[in-house]
Amino acid sequence: MKKILLIATVILLQFSFLNDTIKACTNFLVTKGASVDGSTMITYMADSHTLYGELYFWPSANYPPGTMLDVIEWDSGRLLGQIPQVPHTYNVVGNMNEFQLAVGETTYGGRLELVDTTAKMDYGSLIYLSLQRARNCREAIQVMAQLTEEYGYCSEGETFSFSDPNEVWIMDMIGKGAGNKGAVWVAMRVPDGYVSGHANQSRIRQFPLNDTMNCYYAKDVITFAKSKGYYKGEDKDFSFCETYAPVDFEGARFCEARVWSMFNKVTKGMDKYLDYAKGENLKNKMPLWVKPEKKISVYDVMNIMRDHFEGTPLDMTKDFGAGPYTCPVRWRPLTWKVGLKDSTGKVVEKTYFNERAISTQQTGFSFVTQSRSWLPENLGGIFWFGVDDNFTTVYTPMYTAIKKVPPNFAVGNGDMMVFSDSSLFWIFNQVSNFAYTRYKDMILDIQPVQKELEIGYVNSIDEVDKTMLELKDKDVETARDFLTDYCLKAGKNTFDRWKQLYGFLFCKFMDGNIKTVVPGSRIPKVSQPGYGAEWYKELVKQTGDKFKVIGETGH
Repeated sequence: MKKILLIATVILLQFSFLNDTIKACTNFLVTKGASVDGSTMITYMADSHTLYGELYFWPSANYPPGTMLDVIEWDSGRLLGQIPQVPHTYNVVGNMNEFQLAVGETTYGGRLELVDTTAKMDYGSLIYLSLQRARNCREAIQVMAQLTEEYGYCSEGETFSFSDPNEVWIMDMIGKGAGNKGAVWVAMRVPDGYVSGHANQSRIRQFPLNDTMNCYYAKDVITFAKSKGYYKGEDKDFSFCETYAPVDFEGARFCEARVWSMFNKVTKGMDKYLDYAKGENLKNKMPLWVKPEKKISVYDVMNIMRDHFEGTPLDMTKDFGAGPYTCPVRWRPLTWKVGLKDSTGKVVEKTYFNERAISTQQTGFSFVTQSRSWLPENLGGIFWFGVDDNFTTVYTPMYTAIKKVPPNFAVGNGDMMVFSDSSLFWIFNQVSNFAYTRYKDMILDIQPVQKELEIGYVNSIDEVDKTMLELKDKDVETARDFLTDYCLKAGKNTFDRWKQLYGFLFCKFMDGNIKTVVPGSRIPKVSQPGYGAEWYKELVKQTGDKFKVIGETGH
């Protein structure tokens, strides 16, 4: 029988990041009534130190009876088994399909004894199979439920985001352990006019037991918990999160704090949950969703995801770890131990940590989706795609009707250990990693170019839509060809402009100098502003007179 690979081999070798997924991703969910134009939107930061940023693409296809599908674990590349392929699959660009269904995720772990390593379905396969087989959120949830019921679930606890042109849903899932095929899960529709979010911590607590318009759940989600001794109360009081993945200090400080920061940017009153976000009061739980003070645009969403807790008590640009150039990036590990003497003189090891913000250096790829109900369902979806650190990425529009993706974005153009000078991932990493060395100065040159590109793309969409609709009235395939050409040009434009930016930054900031052009001269003006007054004060505080000049300076 013919075998159809779920994910091409060239992708599989790059996804050995199983141990890197915890505390690794962030999703923000926006309903129609909460957005400026009536779009539904979800975001996804796919954060991993070994995830190569590239744009996946599966064209729609038809398969003869008897076709089998190899199911490959997304994290490890391990063959999990085979399942029958469906007769027809949909066009998928990244994490969004031709019907404007989008799916994201974050891993929360939960009770590790519930991982079933013998099962055939992992969370990555659930995402990409549901995109190929479902037309909306409700169908995608049912596809996932059916696949796990039939083939089992081998991943850790997972939260999924779903959006289609009309609805947004959030779903918590966890396996049932070896010998118990399937998964237990709850999915809830985010009320229109509200936003939600999740970041590596299960978030659904109590849920309605008799509201099929707004909530689905596995029939044994409560009875299974009781059989395992996890829960003994009444069904109406059952909490998925508190039963299967109770929040602890790390779940609050490293995970829920990111949700808190997203909510804090769109609505007032989040200060009352700061002690929870800091891990100091785990009983002061945040709501699953909040109503924003004003409607949110797609460009707002892009910038909400560019966050290091700026302007809050957790601001990563303000503490000593930011260094002399107020860099918000912290190298891993996330926690570390330091030996300190106690009152008796005995050295005691204590554990400390870095903040875990939404924006982080190890992002492979990220996206913002737009599902738009007022346009044809097979033409109106936009997958705004970026690679690397989302604080310095550029979200470039990829319509989900396109027939191919830009070569600079495509799977197989380089990998995590093979540099490619035509790869979007590598040129964005060149810019960001150079910027980390003198952040507060270089970011001032990066952000205007980022804004120029993104605002340009956002402003172009109305005209692109107009032309697409005119062509669609004559022939849908002509409209798809037009959208493909637009996205190919946009992708090339992003790559070319960022490569130009890297050359500019390297010339300007090489060797710790800041150089500017002198008109009419080949010799630039050079300034050497040093590390900044506060850093020098701290240096003297730490070293005393070690570097104090004796006598006069001026040699």
